[in-house]
Amino acid sequence: MALIVHKYGGTSMGSTERIRNVAKRVAKWVRAGHQLVVVPSAMSGETNRLLGLAKELSATPSPRELDAIAATGEQVSSGLLAIALQAEGIDSVSYAGWQVAIKTDSAFTKARIESIDDARVRADLAAGKVVVITGFQGVSPEGHISTLGRGGSDTSAVAVAAALKADECLIYTDVDGVYTTDPRVVPEARRLNTVSFEEMLEMASLGSKVLQIRSVEFAGKYRVPLRVLSSFTPWDIDLEEEAKSGTLISFEEDENMEQAVVSGIAFNRDEAKITVVGVPDTPGIAYQILGKVAEANIDIDVIIQNVSREGKTDFSFTVHRNDYAKTIELLKAQVQPALGAADIIGDPKICKVSIVGIGMRSHVGIASTMFKSLADEGINIQMITTSEIKTSVVIDEKYMELAVRALHKAFGLDEAKA
Repeated sequence: MALIVHKYGGTSMGSTERIRNVAKRVAKWVRAGHQLVVVPSAMSGETNRLLGLAKELSATPSPRELDAIAATGEQVSSGLLAIALQAEGIDSVSYAGWQVAIKTDSAFTKARIESIDDARVRADLAAGKVVVITGFQGVSPEGHISTLGRGGSDTSAVAVAAALKADECLIYTDVDGVYTTDPRVVPEARRLNTVSFEEMLEMASLGSKVLQIRSVEFAGKYRVPLRVLSSFTPWDIDLEEEAKSGTLISFEEDENMEQAVVSGIAFNRDEAKITVVGVPDTPGIAYQILGKVAEANIDIDVIIQNVSREGKTDFSFTVHRNDYAKTIELLKAQVQPALGAADIIGDPKICKVSIVGIGMRSHVGIASTMFKSLADEGINIQMITTSEIKTSVVIDEKYMELAVRALHKAFGLDEAKA
């Protein structure tokens, strides 16, 4: 008998018929002798609908109230799933995040999990129940409902699996695993049987939508065995076959892993570039600019400081496109007057394209192959950032799909592996 955590995305929970199929799948695992905790997302489109209602009433709704509203989507799907399980003859109970409790900080709309009290869940599991826990949410130190940001149900599931020391965490989604890139952009993209945690962490951070980055961070930190697989296989598929399907996210770079220099191409449309023009080239200038941005709880990605001319320099960085207007306003109000910057300029129509692979550690010429491939397509690179196992470029958004296809081909990712 194993303790297994299942997570189901919004598409998997998109109708009562799909919820019934999820219940049948979970029941199959229970009848095979496993203990099950299930973390569902809200029904497909529900969170957007709820937040849309709030924004019809106010252009700047309170983050606390947005969380109170958005959290109801997962509460509905969790209750419905518990009812569906009971209809299957499976004893089950649903809990909201605050009832478990999943304790977070107070950063409404993008809270971080700090701890999980697992006593209640363990007692129910010991009593033979399936426990259904709302994804995406928890409770702040002040007792307010908090949400983890879009895609937060993945993080909830992995965090619950870590707290319970689960044998495995299965992420059921509308794709059947992790691909070399998005098949909607490159039809020749291949599903990977295995991928390392390091590669998955980079791919998630660089724009791959299969898993939310914090879920991969949790899995790596607490060594939670993680598998991404499809919820659209028939629910009565053989359990042993299902347990080996999808993509295994592995801790080890073992002999069975697919040996490729580059494992995948990630991309992110949600970036915006901002440049602070003509600031003094003095020690501490980066902190004086970015410190204010960080204090506003805005995440910063790629950073470049240009060569100094006559004691002045330009400082460029990227933020999420949703934070673009807020960041520009903050810089103009607080940073430009304090530093005497000549101007604050920006471009919200850029994107980031990245190559990722643990094989990059031991191979030379990877970046030059990337740059030549983009140059051959007439694509200008605006910014570059690298790590041991990735190289990212910022380019004009209109060239994104062309860049992804060119790089996928340049690194042979469309070729079937033996």
